[in-house]
Amino acid sequence: MVKKVDHIGIAVKSLQDHLSFYTETLGLHLESIEEVPTQRVKVAFIHVGETKLELLEPTSDDSPIAKFIEKRGEGIHHVALGVTSIKERIEEMKEKGIRMIDDEPRPGAHGTKVAFMHPKSTGGVLYEFCEK
Repeated sequence: MVKKVDHIGIAVKSLQDHLSFYTETLGLHLESIEEVPTQRVKVAFIHVGETKLELLEPTSDDSPIAKFIEKRGEGIHHVALGVTSIKERIEEMKEKGIRMIDDEPRPGAHGTKVAFMHPKSTGGVLYEFCEK
């Protein structure tokens, strides 16, 4: 079951160049910064009420985020939906004809399991399932 919008991922070239906008200008709370080596990104989590903003900085030129920025520029990258039973959600989507990028959950930030749906199956939006 989908429980909530867990976070919104925003691709940036540099966390340092953008953090002050969120923390100083908007007055939001920076929860943590973490590197996710499997995704080749550094991630900053910022609280906005019940949801988080996830700033994603590539740590290598061949990371998915670096490729996204090169092709589309900085900006909203994905919407993460908090779910229970992520493996069941993946199978449910496949049964409904949704193309999955991940057929199996993979490790995400903060010890989560994540899986992405292909934007060609979701009206152009990259959705992520996120199970804590």
